[in-house]
Amino acid sequence: MARIAVAVEYDGSGFHGWQTQQPGVRTVQEEVEKALSRVADHPVTLICAGRTDTGVHATGQVCHFDSDAPRDMKAWLMGGNRFLADDAAIRWAVPIDDDFHARFSAFRRRYRYVIYNHATPPALFRRQVTWNHRPLDVDAMVAASRHLIGTHDFTSYRSVHCQAKSPVKDLTRFEIRRQGAMIVLEVEANAFLMHMVRNMAGVLMTIGAGYRPPEWAAEVLAARDRTRGGVTAPPYGLYLVDIGYPERFALPREPLGPLWLSGLNDPHN
Repeated sequence: MARIAVAVEYDGSGFHGWQTQQPGVRTVQEEVEKALSRVADHPVTLICAGRTDTGVHATGQVCHFDSDAPRDMKAWLMGGNRFLADDAAIRWAVPIDDDFHARFSAFRRRYRYVIYNHATPPALFRRQVTWNHRPLDVDAMVAASRHLIGTHDFTSYRSVHCQAKSPVKDLTRFEIRRQGAMIVLEVEANAFLMHMVRNMAGVLMTIGAGYRPPEWAAEVLAARDRTRGGVTAPPYGLYLVDIGYPERFALPREPLGPLWLSGLNDPHN
């Protein structure tokens, strides 16, 4: 059996999240497994770095699977994409050591949350950005985000349905940039809780709109109570863009995406 690592990109608006569910519910995992199984001529089971929710996108989801089928990497890449619909694509496929695990070998995850901050909604990209018509103060949002960096109990920022064993996560990066009408939140941590980024985005947009001061982000964090955290932001603007692994695995590095955000797509940023 050989182990293969692949990167998957998908538009989450047409999927009910990553994880396979009951029959008739379209998920990314099921679609990609079906495509790779046709290439392998045997059932393929994918393990991913991080499960995404309904409507959430990815430009750098990393997975692995095992197969004894004699296929080269081009066959996995081109053949897999041949059998996928146009809202999902395999970006690369490489052979990997047997001790590689897409989830447990990862030491960080990076997400981007894209807000279209304009008085009127966009006609295009309606399911790829989150629209907020209120003028948002980016400086206030940056000040608020600084309270969230570090190792904290993020109970207030996770879904009440989250099943993670511990709410404590190490958030190492939180950057906020404006690019024209777009505001991009870039967040990196060792791992994330269910709805964690969307709940942080909801708090920061409330602060950016002037309804709360920047210190409110810290008050919500300290409360360890989800009911104190306000509205969960929509999934449309959320992208899983990068997974960090030890250098010894030598996985390919690509622009993080979404690629239409020019100036933010350096894979080494």
